Amino acid sequence: MQLANLAGVIVFVLVAAVFFVGVYALVHAAMQRPDAYTATGKLTKPVWLAILGVGLLLSLLLRDVFGAAILACAAGVYLIDVRPKLLEIQGKSR
Repeated sequence: MQLANLAGVIVFVLVAAVFFVGVYALVHAAMQRPDAYTATGKLTKPVWLAILGVGLLLSLLLRDVFGAAILACAAGVYLIDVRPKLLEIQGKSR
């Protein structure tokens, strides 16, 4: 019985961590200039805001590993692929 409780706590911590990373990604995406997205050749700012927003919404509505996985994919692509190129285009440090 204690092992099941531990697994539940671990899943809760992972889902919460993914949620906060998703919030960070959404806030970061909202703070960037719209022309920087087109300069990098990536999707536009409204599209990234929609992707991250829908991911956060699904994470809140589903409140399980599936919702967290959707958000983790969206935030991961943004943070690993788009964010570094946006910072490079804008001349900001990482």
